[in-house]
Amino acid sequence: MHFLFRPGLRLCCSLVVLGMFGRMCAVSAQPLVIPVETSGNALVLQVDAQRNLGIGYVGKRLHHADEYAHIAKGAPAGDYTEVLNAAYTPSGSRNLAEPAISVTHADGNTSLSLRYVRHQEQEIAEGVRLLSITLEDAVYPFQVELFYKAYWQEDVIEQWSVLSHREKRDVTLHKFASANLYLRADSYWLTQYHGDWAKEMQPEVSRLTHGIKTLDSKLGTRANLFQPSVFMVSLQQPAQENEGTVLYGALEWSGNFRIDLELDPQDHLRIIAGMNNFASAYALRPRETFQTPAFVYLLSHEGKGVASRKLHTWARKHKLLAGNEERLTLLNNWEATYFDFNEAKLKALLQDTKKLGVDLFLLDDGWFGNKYPRNGDHAGLGDWQVNRQKLPNGIATLVSEAAANRVKFGIWIEPEMVNPQSELYQRHPEWVIRQPKRPEKYFRNQLVLDLSNPAVQDFVFQVVDDLFQQNPELAYLKWDCNAVMYNAYSAHLKHQSHLYIDYVRGLYNVLSRIRAKYPSVPMMLCSGGGGRVDYAALRYFTEFWPSDNTDPLERIFMQWEYSYFYPALSVANHVTNWGKQPLKYKVDVAMMGKPGFDIVVSELPPADLAFCQTALREFEAFKPVIWQGDLYRLVDPQTHPIASLMYVNEEQTSAVWFSYLVSNRYDAGRNTPVRLEGLDPEREYLLREINLYPGTASALGSEQRYSGDFLMKVGFNPQVNATRQSVVVRIEAAP
Repeated sequence: MHFLFRPGLRLCCSLVVLGMFGRMCAVSAQPLVIPVETSGNALVLQVDAQRNLGIGYVGKRLHHADEYAHIAKGAPAGDYTEVLNAAYTPSGSRNLAEPAISVTHADGNTSLSLRYVRHQEQEIAEGVRLLSITLEDAVYPFQVELFYKAYWQEDVIEQWSVLSHREKRDVTLHKFASANLYLRADSYWLTQYHGDWAKEMQPEVSRLTHGIKTLDSKLGTRANLFQPSVFMVSLQQPAQENEGTVLYGALEWSGNFRIDLELDPQDHLRIIAGMNNFASAYALRPRETFQTPAFVYLLSHEGKGVASRKLHTWARKHKLLAGNEERLTLLNNWEATYFDFNEAKLKALLQDTKKLGVDLFLLDDGWFGNKYPRNGDHAGLGDWQVNRQKLPNGIATLVSEAAANRVKFGIWIEPEMVNPQSELYQRHPEWVIRQPKRPEKYFRNQLVLDLSNPAVQDFVFQVVDDLFQQNPELAYLKWDCNAVMYNAYSAHLKHQSHLYIDYVRGLYNVLSRIRAKYPSVPMMLCSGGGGRVDYAALRYFTEFWPSDNTDPLERIFMQWEYSYFYPALSVANHVTNWGKQPLKYKVDVAMMGKPGFDIVVSELPPADLAFCQTALREFEAFKPVIWQGDLYRLVDPQTHPIASLMYVNEEQTSAVWFSYLVSNRYDAGRNTPVRLEGLDPEREYLLREINLYPGTASALGSEQRYSGDFLMKVGFNPQVNATRQSVVVRIEAAP
């Protein structure tokens, strides 16, 4: 007996209850089969005669769903535990592997043995189906509900769990994963990432060996500073761009995470992903529910390119805030003024904003604090009153000045943090995360406010709400988060081990309130760079800041790696004074996402200003291709002296192709054609180089005409070299 999980098919039954399952087992040794299907793949769950829920298969979807019942049943041969393939592995009973869940019951017992009770599924949107499976302990009234949200067209699955109990006293949760996967292959290759400030998204590829590889964070806030919660696992061999089987994984959580990858004694890979249980034992009250964050994953059999394009489509359609809408280009004052500015300086920059041709002026750090003025990063954070010395007429006059210049106005905030030199710290020391018996330890001269406290949540919401109430035309927020949690302690919480979890829940509560009142205001997710980037946070933000390192050469490598997991319209790229490359190179790199500028426009030579203005007008015409099109990575900068990639619209009528020199070796460049991708082989296309610096001519000559077949099989040489370090080509279907 099996239950189809395909859009458009009517199920013979949407609910299986325990009694029915018992009668079924009496007449048949066949396990209950529950396939979770997408257009290309299937995750097949099986219930055996003892009501153990296991994973029988993860792979390509079968055309005949009834054949899932023929897949090897139950646990692998030689599995002494008989639960290595468990769909949600408990600890303390017969399991000998890494658990997905571990608890201490109200009576002190530490064992858990979960049995299938029922499942149900429903279509919750077009092409989106939700399966829930209820498991219960055989002895204790403890329940786990597993959720699988399947996106048919994009081949994406989100998985999470909800834990509850009806015991007489609290049950302590020691581990509480969102997902527990089980893969079968001959070998497994992990692509993980590491980094630090200005060094985000550094890739490492290694073969997984027996034992456990753990990816995790214990930072509390800014959790991705050293390691992000995204990864890839390739089966059989390291995946290539256009071939190989690869699983993408990402946890939708903005705090501490833990991902265990265990190669078991049977040579199968168990992936257990969720919130980090480090210092986070959670006391769960009777009848209270504990919901874990979603773990999102997809499986591609055609390499990394297909996987990222599907994930981008899923993100724009289902996850990103305003994922199918436009973004604002901007001019930021940070590198032009740092903390040293006044009203006159900012008004001049507002005039430059219009002259440059961007949509918005962003006022960065330093606009607030009076008793402790924000003239550096050592004071004022937490005191969100406008600095009267710098801005005697307040923010309102700048908003009005922006409107007079026909541009929008945005502002920087960091409302989760506080400087010890602040009125807020003096008034409410109990709002600060700090151990009362330890010396304070500062990160960027600041401490973290305790968002597990509802009073602090109200304060942070009020910071944002007051800005909008006082300045209704405010059009953009840059939300920063620079500190990690040292000496983690909450004066508010009874259970200190709840802090890491309840902090993030408090953050989401604040962001939900902001979005309920201000649903469409663009917001940048910043954390001293890419210290907080995940799809849970991106429900509330329109874009994220990948790194404070804006050297365009470094950004090519960072943005390349981010592009595996996040679409271009979510990535904010600024042109700054970082790097030794020409201005054209910097602008071209910024246009591979959502461009902005952080320069002194008035100091630009006339030719530089003219180039920026023309490039922005060009971008206005082709930005839908970048923001909503499919990305094809053509030449990898990790292994070649150039980087080359292109974006193609859904209709295959328009594309934008970027190529960059990434090596300073003698005679480095491209001497052979680059094969393009994503075009229609039956169409003919016109190629035209754009973003040319004033006074230069294209080395490609006049407009070129080729078939899509030729461009994808033979290719075209962009002629990237030391004198042409960046080349942008517009590709349009010939009339």
